[in-house]
Order: sequence, then structure tokens, then C-alpha cells
Amino acid sequence: MAYFDDVKIKDKVYGLVFGPGKVVAVFEDSHYKMMIKFKNGYEVPYTEEGVPGWGNFKKQTCFYKNDVDLTDVDFSPVTKVLSAKKIIKLREKNKLEVRLPSGIWTECSKCIVGYIEEMLEAENYHLFRKKK
Repeated sequence: MAYFDDVKIKDKVYGLVFGPGKVVAVFEDSHYKMMIKFKNGYEVPYTEEGVPGWGNFKKQTCFYKNDVDLTDVDFSPVTKVLSAKKIIKLREKNKLEVRLPSGIWTECSKCIVGYIEEMLEAENYHLFRKKK
């Protein structure tokens, strides 16, 4: 039995990538089980195991809101803002982390290239840090 077998429209969920959201559609004959709309406006399809159709995530990133325990998740603020040059260097060496819209830090390799490029072009350097 998959985690989201009994999902219903309007169920409250929490995505590790985008934060709080609601189920806006449930699909029967599709690879994806549901469509989640997050507070920041993003709509993302998820499988019945909670795997998103966004980025390179191969594990569950979406949970029912009441099932989430975020005590072991890193939400710490950035201590040193990196330069664009340093961000690119760390990215090439696979030693860069990016802050997702939910506030959680993750490896840059798990995010789609477009998200990272958007943050660099917008000069949001505070959303990057060297891997701990």
C-alpha cells in the first residue's frame, strides 16, 4: 500500500521542497496520483509514494501535514554570503547546497538547473552555501 493511496482533494500536505500545500486534483489513470498547489503558487504532480515531478528527487518529499516531523531538518540561516564566482566553483566541485523555497537546505545536484540559474541571475546569493 502506497502512502497516498487514500488521498482526497483539499487534504493538507507538507512538501520538503515548497512547504505547506493542498491537494487540488487526484488522478486515477496516470503515473502521478495527485496535483499539489503550494502556498507560493507552485503546482507540482506527485506519485502515490510522494515523489515529485520536479527535480531529481527519487525519494518521498511530500507528506500529510500531520505526519511531518521537521526536528532533524536544517533550516539554519546562511552565515556567509558567497560570491557568484565562489558559488559556481562550489557547484562544479559538487560542494554546494541551495535553500529550497520551504527553507530547507539540500544538495544542488537534486534541484533542476533552471532553479539554480534563476537564483544566480536574480543575485539571490544568500540562498547558497558551502556543503557542511
